[in-house]
Amino acid sequence: MLSNSIAELDRRHLVHPLASWRAHEQAGARFLASAKGATVIDAEGHCLLDGFAGLWCVNAGYGQDHLIEAATRQLRELPYATGYFGLGSESAARLAGRLADHAPGDLNHVYFGLGGSDAVDSTIRFVRHYWQSRGAPERDQFISVAQGYHGSSAVGSGLTALPVFHTNFGVPLDWQHKIPSHYPYRNPVGEDAQAIIAASVADLRGKIAEIGAERVAAFYLEPIQGSGGVLVPPPGWVAAMHAVCKEMDILFVADEVITAFGRTGPMFACADEGIVPDMMTTAKGLTSGYVPMSAAFLSDHVYETIADGAGLAMVGHGQTYSAHPVSAAVALAALDLYEGGLLENGAAMGARLMAGLQGLADHPLVGEVRGRGMLAAVELVTDKAKKTPLPAAAAPGTRIFDRAWQNGLIIRAFTQGVLGYAPPLCCTTDEIDRIVDLTRLTLDQTLADPDVRAAMA
Repeated sequence: MLSNSIAELDRRHLVHPLASWRAHEQAGARFLASAKGATVIDAEGHCLLDGFAGLWCVNAGYGQDHLIEAATRQLRELPYATGYFGLGSESAARLAGRLADHAPGDLNHVYFGLGGSDAVDSTIRFVRHYWQSRGAPERDQFISVAQGYHGSSAVGSGLTALPVFHTNFGVPLDWQHKIPSHYPYRNPVGEDAQAIIAASVADLRGKIAEIGAERVAAFYLEPIQGSGGVLVPPPGWVAAMHAVCKEMDILFVADEVITAFGRTGPMFACADEGIVPDMMTTAKGLTSGYVPMSAAFLSDHVYETIADGAGLAMVGHGQTYSAHPVSAAVALAALDLYEGGLLENGAAMGARLMAGLQGLADHPLVGEVRGRGMLAAVELVTDKAKKTPLPAAAAPGTRIFDRAWQNGLIIRAFTQGVLGYAPPLCCTTDEIDRIVDLTRLTLDQTLADPDVRAAMA
């Protein structure tokens, strides 16, 4: 049992991410006490299956001794090494090399940060330096995709296209533009893959023309839109967007903070479409969430252009904890697990998860089941034919999360009535089946709610 004093300290002093501060003052926090594999235990001793891997990040599962021992060993040998002044550490150098070996094509250069948001911010700075180095400073306009997420930093949050990250923060900035999401389930052109791809290509070309092709610096996308509701594009969509950027000489940046390291199956989701981005951001599964770290990948031509443009002058970008040796040691250990069978298990369990969730398609509340690998969503509706979302009174972002928690399952319950899944890749068949069973139980309980029943009448 957690002492009341700790709960009160949290309530009074800890600012939680993406939270209503007043609501947190009233309700307080649920405390997690321990975890192993895909199971977490809260401070009350309640066991739960973590169907969301923390925040899409604990890909290897909790309590992996190989990761813990790597961190402990590095802490004893060299707990910190700056990358400034031409200094470095063995673990960071080895990690950069191994990541370059795994990365698509010529993404051979890696800048390490602490999280997905700062990885995106790093790419924004690199994009600007790139175009300055090419003698085209007028290339200063950026395009991203509606319902996409590219962090919550002061600049990256403007590339993010979710209203909650904009309200009262003065973003998007005037050089940040959006095109509509592919969102197949709710796309105005319907659910036909080729029609969606054609519409998105037209939208991107139209936005480039509106801005002026000579002004557009970069285009950002997620291979699967995560925080927008796990929106899976039709096959060929990413490649089509990439082709437009190549034709128009626009830098293509793939945000794989969520999708990398086996989350969708392969090490990187870009492999699913056979494309090589100019830059790519990763974090989360890089260290399986055990310690903070991100990696921004630069292709050879981006790196060489910036390096040549700077010559012997410094490229003025850096952070104290870039290439932290402990984080690098943990990431190396995580790669050992991915290479040693974890990716294969994740692919097998991902197929089982999708099959199990597809088995819920006949439930009265299920409008769509979508996903790829160990990344999935169930979108809830009150009318399947009309695709009517759950009523706001049903408070799906809180009520369904709370109900699943009481049933022993952690999922992401989006406010629009989408349930998100991203279990650890180490899950067993029994754990995957239990995630599906507990989801059905939660849906049945939600179906019995008076406000939901009234909306279905």
